[in-house]
Amino acid sequence: MKITTQYQSDYEYKATTSEGHTVSIDMRKEDKVDQAPMEMVLSALTGCVAVEVALMIKKRRKIVSDLVIEAEGTRRDEAPRSFTGIHLKFILISPDAELEELQKISKLSLEKYCSVADSLKAGVTFDCEVKAA
Repeated sequence: MKITTQYQSDYEYKATTSEGHTVSIDMRKEDKVDQAPMEMVLSALTGCVAVEVALMIKKRRKIVSDLVIEAEGTRRDEAPRSFTGIHLKFILISPDAELEELQKISKLSLEKYCSVADSLKAGVTFDCEVKAA
């Protein structure tokens, strides 16, 4: 998987996959239009876990009328302003699913199947290059 992120302005960037799918990144304090990187981390986490939870509920032959995942991240006050904790609230609308079932599936999804949750533990390496304009 490869993502290329391109400068648009000091606080705006565009990230593009090798397949051409794009997302805008917006770190402006005012007139903000898109999500900032840390907001995108929470969005990626909730999107990843939502797919896993919905599919596992349906595998149990239960109805998913709606699934909402609310994410609240607590961040450090000083740089780097990384997450010190993330709390997810799973709200399943279903006529036949049980709370215990949702709890078990949510835990399993986060601990075993969601690649974003697992990636939050990963190490990051880098290299650099400067080209003349």
